[in-house]
Amino acid sequence: MKRVAIIGGGAAGCFCAVVTKLRHPDWKVSVYEAGRTPMAKLALTGGGRCNLTNTFASVSRLSEAYPRGERLMKRALYSFSQDDTMTWFEAQGVRLTVQEDGCVFPKSQDAMQIVRCLRNLMESSGIELRCGMKATSIRAGQGSLFISFGSACSETADRVVLCCGGSSRQTLADMLPEGQEVTDTIPSLFTLKLDDHGLKSLMGTVVEDALLRLDGTKIQSRGTLLITDWGVSGPATLKLSSYAARELAHNGYRGTLSINWTGMDESGTRQTVYSLAAAAGRKTLAGARPDGLSDRLWRHILTRAGQDQTVRWAETPKAGLGKICATLSDDRYSICGRARFKEEFVTCGGVSLTGVDPSSLESRICPGLFFAGEALDIDAITGGFNLQAAWSTAWLASEHL
Repeated sequence: MKRVAIIGGGAAGCFCAVVTKLRHPDWKVSVYEAGRTPMAKLALTGGGRCNLTNTFASVSRLSEAYPRGERLMKRALYSFSQDDTMTWFEAQGVRLTVQEDGCVFPKSQDAMQIVRCLRNLMESSGIELRCGMKATSIRAGQGSLFISFGSACSETADRVVLCCGGSSRQTLADMLPEGQEVTDTIPSLFTLKLDDHGLKSLMGTVVEDALLRLDGTKIQSRGTLLITDWGVSGPATLKLSSYAARELAHNGYRGTLSINWTGMDESGTRQTVYSLAAAAGRKTLAGARPDGLSDRLWRHILTRAGQDQTVRWAETPKAGLGKICATLSDDRYSICGRARFKEEFVTCGGVSLTGVDPSSLESRICPGLFFAGEALDIDAITGGFNLQAAWSTAWLASEHL
């Protein structure tokens, strides 16, 4: 009988325990969780609704969903895909619903249904769950792996799967065997604080198709933009924060955000403005605006462009129209910090993929030690992709234990 110790009782850890025990009912499988309860973050994900995967229909390249770790995720998804995830949970009695944007939720819209599903399977299959157990070191011995939990106790196992996320680089480095490379761990999904009172006064305004760009880089994102009382949020912002996680952290979460309010290229924006000027020549600039922009936002844009809102479109000179076009397509704001995205927290960084066998997720340094979930240097944009990484990597590691 093999003894399998899983460090971290989150989505990846609990799923890995369940599928391992279902494969090998005679193995002893134990989950060690540092917190008081398992899957605490899973219960909050998706605003409490649990966006457990995505159809990937909107993704043309895997790197669009996984800024870091897309090559390993290609292997992991081959082993256990988004379709496999939906089939697996439905087989456990969880009815699912797919939104137009490809996000997949339980039909109950209750994340606790997913938590209860995994908890029930853990209990019914005899998986040992030990909470309040924070692992401090994993070391190789003679035919076994030794896990220390501070001064509390130590355990031995034939196989160890490290699934805990959110740990600092130093914590991971101290925990892992010597030579196991770890990259810096930093926040990945967050909203941006902007230093502009005029914009923040538009709190609650939504733009359905905005294009964001981090000035001085090629990093950009497209999607729905939400203006908040601290800056900007919404899918477009969260995508940008994921793509630019390392760059923003390196610069102390300072920089310049360029907002393209129409989502169109320069020629498209110019055509829109000049067509509007021709069709609404007798109206004031404030009285006619491009589709998709609210009255308050449009007035803000005109102010940013330095235009008198009471002037008629027909009386606006080409230079004025040019400034409107420039502001619509490249409106720049100073980034003065980041804000956490609700109760959810995704970490960029972790165990370097160079030290992990991509076909099995076993350590190249320490045989018998495997990795899954947020412990790995894999993270994704919002939309169910991070949880899919948890399911896929947990399944792949379990296959090779």
